[in-house]
Amino acid sequence: MLKRLLITGANGGLGRMARERLGHIAETIRLSDIVAPAPAGEREEVVVCDLGDMDAVMSLVEGCDGILHLGGISVEDTFDKILNANIVGVHNLYEAARKTGKPRIFFASSNHAIGFHRQDEYLDASANLQPDGLYGVSKCYGEAMASLYHNKFGIETAIVRIGSCFPEPVDHRMLATWLSFDDFVSLVECIFRAPRLGCPIIYGASDNDLSWWDNKAARYLGWRPKDNSSRFRDKIEKTVAKPPADAVQSVYQGGKFVADPIFE
Repeated sequence: MLKRLLITGANGGLGRMARERLGHIAETIRLSDIVAPAPAGEREEVVVCDLGDMDAVMSLVEGCDGILHLGGISVEDTFDKILNANIVGVHNLYEAARKTGKPRIFFASSNHAIGFHRQDEYLDASANLQPDGLYGVSKCYGEAMASLYHNKFGIETAIVRIGSCFPEPVDHRMLATWLSFDDFVSLVECIFRAPRLGCPIIYGASDNDLSWWDNKAARYLGWRPKDNSSRFRDKIEKTVAKPPADAVQSVYQGGKFVADPIFE
């Protein structure tokens, strides 16, 4: 069991779910966001922190032996907003980790780091980065920081390219990208109990019949997702119009993100 797990982005949808379901993996859970999360419960600490503030992040990371990094901008946005939270913030997080004890990190990357790959491609950890927007670029940066700080300083990070982590898939694309809450929780558990982590790239998706991603390079960790989006296929096909075959949602792994403009 970890002594103290930091969860950044604790006010987000994934952060709130993680708070509810991951209390058992650490003696203390430290919850952080730029806006105060709900008041601390038993064995919880709540810290308001702007990831762009180096001094604040240093204090935030102090005393933690694990970090579940979900914080930052999670959609396409202006460069300035992405810069502070996803680029400066990631730099600050890794510098704080280097200076305060080298905690193990779960870095929530995204499928949007490889979003311009086509859906008829089957990707493994060696796939080249093809971001589909500035948000995706920020995740490529985070992956590079994780690699640098592992190679140079020995900080272990799981680079998790999360697909679509929701209670259930809501469209045709998510039949391939869906990551169930149960499989997310089991992945976090696996990452923080593994005797050796290193710095693997892991595709965050359930055991879906429709799949674009191969996790063989991370099999040594022992994570085996159990859920399958196929049980929602009939519901989606009956209630959600399928986009045309030449629509971006049908062609590219990043879906509609590839068509987003540069926000000013």
